[in-house]
This record gives sequence, C-alpha cells and structure tokens, in this order.
Amino acid sequence: MHVLRNLDQLSDDFRGGALTIGNFDGVHRGHARIVERMTARARQLGGPAVVFTFDPHPAKLLAPDRAPTPLCWTERKLDLLCGLGVDAVVLYPTTSEFLHLSAREFFDQIVRHRLDAKAIVEGQNFFFGHNREGNVQRLAEFCRATGIELEVVEPIRLDDQVVSSSRIRRLVAEGKVELAAAMLTEPYRIRGAVVHGAGRGNRLGYPTANIDQIDTLLPGEGIYAGRLWLGESPWPAAVSLGPNPTFDEGRLKIEAYLIDYEGSLYGQRVELDFLARLRDIVRFDSVDDLIAQMDRDVATVRNMCA
Repeated sequence: MHVLRNLDQLSDDFRGGALTIGNFDGVHRGHARIVERMTARARQLGGPAVVFTFDPHPAKLLAPDRAPTPLCWTERKLDLLCGLGVDAVVLYPTTSEFLHLSAREFFDQIVRHRLDAKAIVEGQNFFFGHNREGNVQRLAEFCRATGIELEVVEPIRLDDQVVSSSRIRRLVAEGKVELAAAMLTEPYRIRGAVVHGAGRGNRLGYPTANIDQIDTLLPGEGIYAGRLWLGESPWPAAVSLGPNPTFDEGRLKIEAYLIDYEGSLYGQRVELDFLARLRDIVRFDSVDDLIAQMDRDVATVRNMCA
C-alpha cells in the first residue's frame, strides 16, 4: 500500500480508479464495508482503490476545544486500511486553505482533476466542502453531470444502532471494550511509552509496565484483560486503568502485568489491546486481599488468552 501526502505530481498509477473519502477514525465495520465495496469496484474498473483521508482531523483546526479524542493514531489507521486491501491512502495535510474549499471546488480539484476518479463509494452520512455544505445528494448531482459512478453504502447496525466512531467512542469511554470491539475491525488499542512507577508491583509479586504518553482515547477505569504488543509479539496482560485506592493513590495510571514475561520494558514503546473489562477498581482492606484478587484476575486473563 502506498501513502501519499502530496498530489502535485501524482503518478498515473493512482489515478482513474475508485475512491472513498472520510476521516475513518478507528476504521470500524461501517468503514470496512465502504472500503471493501470501493476496492471491489476498483478491481472491476481495472484501476487503483484509493482512500482519501485527512491529517489531522479537520476538527483540530475548526474547533480544537471540541475536537473528539481520536480512536487511533495515524499509523494505526494506515495499518488497518492496508489490511482491507486498498492500493493507496492519500493522507492529505489539513490546512485552513483546504478547509475553505467549497464542495464544488473540492470535487473539481481533488476528485476530478487530481485523482481522476471513475467511481466513488461513500456512506449515507457523508459531508464535504466548506462548512460541510456538500452531502451525498449534492455529490450525486456532481457525479451524474461528470459521468462518475457513485455508490452510497447502507450503514451497518448492531443492536439496532448504527455503527459509528462517535458511538464507539462512548462505549470505550464507558469501559465497554467488548461491545466496541464488535463494531471495530480489531480490538481497541492504545499505544504509549513504558515509564518508571512506584515499583510496588515487584514487591507484590506482580511487576507491571506503567504506560504513559497516550495520544488516543482511554477506556473507562477498571481492571481489564488485555494483550500487550512488543513489536510483533503479543503477551497476555492483566491491566489496571485508574487510581490505586488501596494505597491511597488517586492518580490515574495504566499498569499492565505481562503473564509469563521476564525482562525490563522501561523506555520501550508498546501497544495495548483491551479485550474485556473484568471488574471495577475497588479498595481492599489489606494487601493480602489485594494480592488474592490479583491472583484471580491473572488466572482469568490466562484462561481467556489460552
């Protein structure tokens, strides 16, 4: 898969095919349906399958105080899109000038002139151009007038609700990572750096990796079954996300105990999947009670990941 950040000298290899445009935050099942329909149409046309997305999210410039916390970072988005079989992703730099293009200007300059798209596939809730003035109805008018095929894909529903990034964001924030995973194409994942903590886990018999510098949405507080990635190697992990009331610590921390792992992780960049929420974080009357519960949590994670 090719990643393009500049369209000024675009190769013909990435013109004349099928196109889809959007933010694709999280790359959920609804996005996957659109991309799969787009790649299928590209194969029929004998041209490239191209995703056009934005870096950063337009809301970062338009309303930074209200911009949603992202569900995935840019490289993760690219990896997930690559897994769906696209030929190229245009990671277009979001600028004030770009955001002021009218719907007509965006269509003419980007869709027709730069990418020479022969087919476009979008969801029903698609908007484009300055102040989101363009919608699928207006896009259909532009396509009919220029001979470009347009397919509008029905949304995916789960529990009679539309799968969307905003709904997934709410579920993740509530700690409902299993429901979120049912809507995503992969389990919900964060990334960060392993930093030094208080060292208490070692004394309790459960040394943990303290993960900091998170740049995406954090799940709600709780104890989780997880999977920590060291490069391409996954390790089952019991994860605590929140404060430690047993030791009167109120600061939110992310601590992952890697089952059967030996070695130091300090300073490494890691990625962490949240597979299931096991329980609330509670205050224990004694350290022995805490250790007994940690034993049970680790056994649960071990069984889930066996």
